[in-house]
Amino acid sequence: MAKCLFLLPLLFSACVYAETTPAPSTPIDADGFTNPLSTLRYNPGLDQREFERASLDALNVYDPWESWNRRVYHFNYRLDEWVLLPVVNGYRYITPQFVRSGVSNFFSNLGDVGNTLNSLLQFKGKRTLNNTGRLLLNTTIGVFGLWDPATRMGLPKQSEDFGQTLGFYGVTEGPYLVLPLFGPSNLRDAGGLAVDMTAESQINFLNVSEESGRHPEILLLRGIDLRYVTSFRYGQLNSPFEYEKVRYVYTKARELQVSE
Repeated sequence: MAKCLFLLPLLFSACVYAETTPAPSTPIDADGFTNPLSTLRYNPGLDQREFERASLDALNVYDPWESWNRRVYHFNYRLDEWVLLPVVNGYRYITPQFVRSGVSNFFSNLGDVGNTLNSLLQFKGKRTLNNTGRLLLNTTIGVFGLWDPATRMGLPKQSEDFGQTLGFYGVTEGPYLVLPLFGPSNLRDAGGLAVDMTAESQINFLNVSEESGRHPEILLLRGIDLRYVTSFRYGQLNSPFEYEKVRYVYTKARELQVSE
């Protein structure tokens, strides 16, 4: 009995301490953000197949030609692995950095012609002025586009193409389409690409299109540079669903580009 009476003050003190002591907070990472996922508990009855099916449904894109598109995707994958990337690696190995930068700037400057026209067709006044300024500065001060002083002067590159222009006027994207060499596209953007290439040939800025007809090596260099400046690598997603993910990302990116 005496022992029980002796323990009562201790128990009372412990209860008071427990009530006044704050509960431990959510763990905080080194960067200061909490980590709520550390307390996440999964439903043991979850059907993994249903989870995977729901995930793929979220990536769903209208792709009635999927069988053909997958074949073209695989063709592009192997062409990239066996031909294009080895050529790009050789180009990087034998060509000094400043030469590669000059080549990339030159072809990028040619692209600003189409960017300017499509900005104008979409009534994007600020972007049209930006692209026009880039074209003038880089063609003159930048010596035909070999340098890019416009970016340093606060005129960043802003890409526009005829596919975006068609989208601006309400043309729907149509079925998803994988183009040989060019990769992800759709029916609207494929038509827009053909228009852009035709317009560039007709404008013949800096006489490049005409000279390319007489010197195919210019087209070859442009193709190598295009692959050189494109950061995407097949297989980099490390996923058996790479085709679905690339299709989804391309489609959503184009939606954003058309709506901006």
